[in-house]
Amino acid sequence: MRFQGFSFGSIQIDGVTYGHDVVIDNGKIRKRKKKPSKAFRQAFGHTPLSVAEDIPWKCRRLVIGTGTGALPVMGEVKREARRRRVKLVIVPTVEAIADLKEHPDRTNAVLHVTC
Repeated sequence: MRFQGFSFGSIQIDGVTYGHDVVIDNGKIRKRKKKPSKAFRQAFGHTPLSVAEDIPWKCRRLVIGTGTGALPVMGEVKREARRRRVKLVIVPTVEAIADLKEHPDRTNAVLHVTC
């Protein structure tokens, strides 16, 4: 997987530009469907990442790119990662991309591309 560009509002992976949050699940890229987490938006001031979403848990490491740091990750996501014995890496998206380049094997991701 080649990350060719990232800027506010878009990310380019393998020559395709995405203008929305993405989920990388065992090498496949899909749009993050955050509707299940919208119920928690008021409590966080931003739609957080919650376990109500389709999180790609089948991995050893899960990297969550928080945009510029604005994406809240709910405590239940952290608890679920521990329960599943998945190493959770929560960093700004720029750092998440660097981490994915360094550790691509058995790593899935949720990447926030705005804010």
